[in-house]
Amino acid sequence: MPRFPVDAPRARVLRALESLGFRVVREGNHIAMIRENSDGTRTPLTLPNHATLKGSTLRTICTQARISREDFLRAYSKA
Repeated sequence: MPRFPVDAPRARVLRALESLGFRVVREGNHIAMIRENSDGTRTPLTLPNHATLKGSTLRTICTQARISREDFLRAYSKA
């Protein structure tokens, strides 16, 4: 099973999440993103505004936002 990247660049992570339907709604010490789902619900996502993100942080973010490992890694590789 492929692993989450270690020290992933913030810009690449944001591009991957945007390709999964998330959009940035606010930036400060953290970046707030949201995704409008087809059933009318919204999925919020918050990630730290650091230059790089650890693999464990990415794994936790994906779990909380219900993004599968495969979907994220596919989007990340294309970003």
